Amino acid sequence: MAELADGAPMRVIEERDGAVLLLTIDYPARRNALAPALRQQMLRIMDRVEGDPEIRAVVVTGAGGTFCSGGDLSGMDVRSPLQGRERLRAAHEMIRLMVAGSTPVIAAVEGWCAGAGLSLACACDTVVAAADANFIAAFGKVGLMADLGLAYTLPLRVGHARAREILLYGEPIAAEEAARIGLVDQLAPRGAVLDAAMARARIVAAQAPTAVALTKQMLAEGLDAALNQERHYQSLLFLTQDHVEGKAAFFGKRPPSFKGE
Repeated sequence: MAELADGAPMRVIEERDGAVLLLTIDYPARRNALAPALRQQMLRIMDRVEGDPEIRAVVVTGAGGTFCSGGDLSGMDVRSPLQGRERLRAAHEMIRLMVAGSTPVIAAVEGWCAGAGLSLACACDTVVAAADANFIAAFGKVGLMADLGLAYTLPLRVGHARAREILLYGEPIAAEEAARIGLVDQLAPRGAVLDAAMARARIVAAQAPTAVALTKQMLAEGLDAALNQERHYQSLLFLTQDHVEGKAAFFGKRPPSFKGE
């Protein structure tokens, strides 16, 4: 388990239920923000899952009633293009294993699913959400573009026109609307989301594993090219004054003033 300087816990909890592995993001200090240390933990786990024939499905959820509040801006201090590319490298390996790896992944979403959290959910094969969950992709408010493959995975779910609306305007989407447009596959009552996601995981875990793996690989065609382009663009955006202003505005709880610099 990783810790912050103040001793706050930051971990991914693993629980096994037969052929299903449940992963719970637990970072209460930042409402389960996807900090680099958590991404590294997720990468190590997914890499291990890829080589384990006994695990036939993975369920990803968040602790404390929140799926994931986004990237951890408190630890986002990129000073060079190479540093930015390295920051994304491990995250992209995690996304590749989720999207194109052999094992189906189901998201169990409660509360907010924001920014990088939305990227994480869309990297899953199935999204099960609570009826009162909310989704948002407000990357532009901190001077960044969508990352962790979201520009690839989101249009596959909702189409290009809706993906443009979600990514460019950064407006919240309630669970019912998310289900209507295909962002969410299944709604469940509050408190029943994990059970519903585990039920879906058990169904897919019973399918022929090689057929499932090859199907996932076919559906992921084009992912590598999208991630490579994203890695280049986002590494440049990390170094802009607009990103500096976006972070300052976020922590200052004020509207940003962007200048295109």
